[in-house]
Amino acid sequence: MGRNERVEHDGYAEQQPEDVAHQLADAAQLLGNVLARLRADDWDRTVVYHYPETHEWSLRWVAVHTLHEARHHLLDIRRQT
Repeated sequence: MGRNERVEHDGYAEQQPEDVAHQLADAAQLLGNVLARLRADDWDRTVVYHYPETHEWSLRWVAVHTLHEARHHLLDIRRQT
């Protein structure tokens, strides 16, 4: 997925932490909107997740993992401001 390459390509080091925080908040709101529309049985659907290795996970796992990663990024941003 090029996660490490994206850091350099997208100029993460030059971005303003406040701008990134706003973008993260917007993305979190969009994700929350999607997750709120899921039915109870949707959470156990299997999806293919490609990082760090291709693996099948439940949609519930992907949502929890994404929230976990977003919290880490938010803490990084707060340390920069």
